[in-house]
Amino acid sequence: MATTDITKEPHMGTPLLSVEGLAVDFNTTDGVVHAVEGVDLEISEGETVAIVGESGSGKSTTAMAIIGLLAGGGRIAAGSIRLDGREISKAPEHEMRAIRGRHIGLVPQDPMSNLNPVAKIGTQVAETLLAHGLANRQNVSAKVVEALEAAGLPDAAKRAKQYPHEFSGGMRQRALIAIGLACKPRLLIADEPTSALDVTVQQTILDQIGAMTRELGTAVLLITHDLGLAAERAERVIVMHRGKVVEQGAAKQILEDPQHPYTQSLVAAAPSVAIARLRPEAFSAPKDGEPSRADGTPSRGDSGDGSLSERSERRTERAKRVEVTKRVERAQRDETATPDGAASEPSASATDNIVEFENLTKVYPVRGRGEDFVAVKDVSLVIPRGETVAIVGESGSGKTTTARMLLKVIEPTSGLIRFEGKDISTLSRAETRDFRQRVQPIFQDPYSSLNPMFTIERLIAEPLEFYRRGSSADRRKRVRQLLDDVALPQSMLRRYPSELSGGQRQRVAIARALALSPDLIVCDEPVSALDVLVQDQILRLLGDLQREYGLSYLFISHDLAVVRLISDYVCVMKDGVLVEAATSEEIFTNPRDPYTRRLLASIPGNELNIA
Repeated sequence: MATTDITKEPHMGTPLLSVEGLAVDFNTTDGVVHAVEGVDLEISEGETVAIVGESGSGKSTTAMAIIGLLAGGGRIAAGSIRLDGREISKAPEHEMRAIRGRHIGLVPQDPMSNLNPVAKIGTQVAETLLAHGLANRQNVSAKVVEALEAAGLPDAAKRAKQYPHEFSGGMRQRALIAIGLACKPRLLIADEPTSALDVTVQQTILDQIGAMTRELGTAVLLITHDLGLAAERAERVIVMHRGKVVEQGAAKQILEDPQHPYTQSLVAAAPSVAIARLRPEAFSAPKDGEPSRADGTPSRGDSGDGSLSERSERRTERAKRVEVTKRVERAQRDETATPDGAASEPSASATDNIVEFENLTKVYPVRGRGEDFVAVKDVSLVIPRGETVAIVGESGSGKTTTARMLLKVIEPTSGLIRFEGKDISTLSRAETRDFRQRVQPIFQDPYSSLNPMFTIERLIAEPLEFYRRGSSADRRKRVRQLLDDVALPQSMLRRYPSELSGGQRQRVAIARALALSPDLIVCDEPVSALDVLVQDQILRLLGDLQREYGLSYLFISHDLAVVRLISDYVCVMKDGVLVEAATSEEIFTNPRDPYTRRLLASIPGNELNIA
């Protein structure tokens, strides 16, 4: 894998970009917010510089100030921004329009809000080329295809004629990358450019950016919360905290010997395959010698053959007690209790595997084509009670489709999904209502999963109100407790999603999923939008909840470093097929399938020890 030499010295001479004493203020209803204070940075021709920090640290605001795209109410209060020696901090808008795209390119983070939903992808790429005179009507189509191919989109000519809703999240992000790189700018601002991409596509995109840096002298300002990526790709790292630069220097020096306490906390919280020793006890793999099935789950057959680790035994016994309690609560709520008022003991299946997939297949008919699209093919796996099963794979591998079938959002074409031994396709209306309370999702995109018209308090309380859980006072108390659980201040209650950062929005989504105290949580990329500190906090929160309540998780992710930390078992999918399944330890230390080995080889920082 082509990477930037992290030991390379910073470039000498006149910098391409020079920022001195930058301060950015925002006028809000609560007064002036000083989002950025006294930021200094330089980027030379061909240099890659990464800005890292948690959500709200000011890293994206700094980038948006450089390109002149501050959000409403924002203004540059002080400081200087010079591009190739020319002051641009006070440049009029018509001059900035000429600079954007041609001289400074931008790859924004959120593909949903940055692509026009009613314009074809090719049209949106062409707009940039035509606006800067880099193409004409005769050759623009060919240049659009070239830009999409450079961004890693297969069958680019066909994709150019499609709309954003026909693309997966990763494909939409690649389209944004194509737009940002189309004009071959001298400086590329990449704001979390690969947060929605699987590791192999991430490698392709970052290699492409690296190639531009070498061949064209293009400088890159990389905004990221992924320290493995920063260590591998950047020559220098700038650490921001609460609007200020707290440390900067060569990437190797920053990550191996951080000086500032905040930088030290970032490095300590960074997930990495190389630092498996940081795995919380709740997420540790089964002990050596514990037998496992071919599908990667522990051998807990009815015959009782095979021994469990002490952790699994404790978790199973705890799950039994929790399950009895929850069954009593459900019986009382649905008025279906046994004559003596207590629920019956859970069945063997209720205390072993909470979910079983059997030959699960999903086929989509495609209009105008002779062949249908097989999204998931003959997948069989189980989720043991109180355990975490992760499904990994590239975009389009079928992992999210599998999760949606479990959530009863879509119906399988064939095969069975059993929840506590019962086929979920046969559930009555009352049973379905109970099932939806006990199985909750956490979606990938906090922008589209939260109602922008609701306050944070109402968003979190909504499932409690829908299922009539407790009194109004009880619900208010529960909402405040959930805010504490996901590390959000009580002052957030009256705010709206638009007033929160991406990481804060995802924490709200997680709090809402936890509101009903479910038995199984389907996590579809739940931490992909979070910085490393909050990501670490959320993963530990999930671990604490699992230990306390015997929760089970189906964890969908393209971030294998995170999967290494959280999963007990890993299932690898490719083109809708389950190609390998085993314990987490086995997958990461002894992968058998070539595709699994390729995924692991693509992880940024896989060979770096940044602990």
